[in-house]
Amino acid sequence: MSATRNSSDDKIYEDEKQKGGDVETPAGPHAETKDVYDEEESGVDPIYQAKARLLNDAFQEIGMGKYQWYLFIVAGFGWFSDNLWPIVTGLILDPVVNEFNVQGPFLKLGQNIGLLVGAAFWGVASDVWGRQWCFNITLFITGVFAVAAGGSPNYVALCSLAAVWSVGVGGNLPVDSAVFLEFIPASHQYLLTILSIWWAFGQLVGSLVAWPLIANYSCASATDCPRSSNEGWRYFLYAMGGLMLLLWVLRFFVFHLYESPKYLMGRGRDAEAVEVVQRVARYNGRTCSLTVEMLREAGEVAATAEGDVNTMDTSALAAVMRKMRKFSGDHVKSLFATRKLAYSTTLLITIWALIGLAFPLYNGFVTYFLQTRGADFGDGSVYITYRNQVILSVIGVPGALLAGWMVEIPYLGRKGTLSISTLITGVFLFASTTARTSNALLGWNCGYTFTSNVMYGVLYAVSPELFPTKDRGTGNSIVASANRVFGIMAPIIALYANLATAVPIYVSGALFLVAGLIALLLPFDPIGKASM
Repeated sequence: MSATRNSSDDKIYEDEKQKGGDVETPAGPHAETKDVYDEEESGVDPIYQAKARLLNDAFQEIGMGKYQWYLFIVAGFGWFSDNLWPIVTGLILDPVVNEFNVQGPFLKLGQNIGLLVGAAFWGVASDVWGRQWCFNITLFITGVFAVAAGGSPNYVALCSLAAVWSVGVGGNLPVDSAVFLEFIPASHQYLLTILSIWWAFGQLVGSLVAWPLIANYSCASATDCPRSSNEGWRYFLYAMGGLMLLLWVLRFFVFHLYESPKYLMGRGRDAEAVEVVQRVARYNGRTCSLTVEMLREAGEVAATAEGDVNTMDTSALAAVMRKMRKFSGDHVKSLFATRKLAYSTTLLITIWALIGLAFPLYNGFVTYFLQTRGADFGDGSVYITYRNQVILSVIGVPGALLAGWMVEIPYLGRKGTLSISTLITGVFLFASTTARTSNALLGWNCGYTFTSNVMYGVLYAVSPELFPTKDRGTGNSIVASANRVFGIMAPIIALYANLATAVPIYVSGALFLVAGLIALLLPFDPIGKASM
C-alpha cells in the first residue's frame, strides 16, 4: 500500500498516539493513515479501501470531540446491558425455583437461546439495513419484555420472556462496537477496549439493586412460598426493565445517532456519508475538508441500488422482499476472501467459542465440586452472598481501565494483552479448586474476575477492529453466535453430567489456556492502525 508519510513522520505520529492526544497525520489532514490490512491480504475492494481511508483521515482531522464522548456513553449502555442480564437470571433463580417449585436450568437455557438468536440476527441486520435502527431498538426490546417478565404467572412464561428479552441483549455488542468504532479517530481506537468499563458497571448495578429487593422480599424456602411473600425477584425485573427503557429514551430521544459514514459509503451513498462527517465536525465545533468529490475521485463502490423508484413495486410486501434479498452470503464470504483473512476470522471464532463454553461450565460446576472436596460454605448467608457479588463487580472496573492501557503498549498490543489475560484467567480457575471456604473462593474469584475483564475488554474490541466495515456487523455476529452456541452447551452438560466430578472444572481451565495460546497466532494486530 502506498503511503504519504516517511518513517520519521510515522515515528512522530506513533509517539503522539501513545500519549493519547488528538493528532493529525503529519503530511496533512488527509494523509493516508496506516490500515489494519495491506491491500493484498484484506480481500476488500481497493476502491472501498481507498474511500475508507479518506473517512478515517477525516475523523482524524476532526479529532475526539463531544459527539464521540457522548457516543462513548450511549454505546456503553450496550456493554452495560450485556453483562447485567446474564447475572439477572442467576440472581432471581433461587426465589423463582422456590415459588414455582421447578428444577433444571431451563431459565438459563432459554436466556442463552435468546442471546444466540440476538447475536446472529442483529449483527447481520446492521450490515444489511444499517447501524442506526439496530442500535436504537435493542434496548427497547430488552426493557419491554423484562418488565413483562416481572408479571409472569408461571415458569414457562418466565423462561419464554427471558428468551425474548435476551434477543435484544444479544444484539448490543455486535452492533454497538461497530457503531462506536466507525465514528472515532484511529488515535482513540483504544477507547473501544475501555468501553468494557460499562460491562463492569452492569454487574455492579445489578448486584446493588438485587441486594435489598431479593434479600428482603423473598421466601426462605420452597416449603411455603406464595407469590405474595416472594415479590422481590419481580420488583427486581421491573426495576431493571425500567432502567433499560430509560437508557433507550436517552439513546433515542436525547442523543441522535447518525448513520455510519462507512456504511453509507459502502452502499454507494457518498454524499450522505460526507454530510454525516460534516455534521459530526460541526457538532464538535471543528471543520473538515472532506468533500464528495474526494470520495468520488477514488472510484465508485458497487451500490445496492434497488432499481428505478418509478418502475418498482412499492407495496409493503415487495419492500420487505427487497430487504430480505440483501441477506446473502456475500458478507460472510468477504470475511474469508483471502487465506490470511480466513485464518484470522477462524481463529477469532475459535477463541470466542472456547471462552463461551469455559465460563458457564466453570460457574455451573465449581460449587458442587468444592462441596464434594470438603469445602465449608456454611457462612454463606444472604448478606455474604450479595456482599461477594458486589465485591466481584467492583473488581471488574480497574480491569477494564488496565486493558485500555495495555493494548497500546508496543510489542504487547491487542494480541499480547488478550493472550496474557486469558492464560492467567485459566490459571485462577485451576487455583480456585483449592478453596475450602467461601472467603477463599471469593479471593480466587476476585483474581479471575479482574483478569477476565481485561480479557473481555480486549476481545470485544479486537474483533470489530479486525473485520472490514462493510462486513463488521456480520463478523461480530458470527463470533458472538459461536460464543452463545457453546454457552448453550454448558447447561445441557449440567443436565446429564456428574456434578461431583472434577473433569468439567479442569476442562474449563484448559479451555482458557488453549484460547490464550491461540490469541498469539492472530495474524493482525490493530495497534497504531486504523480499522477499515
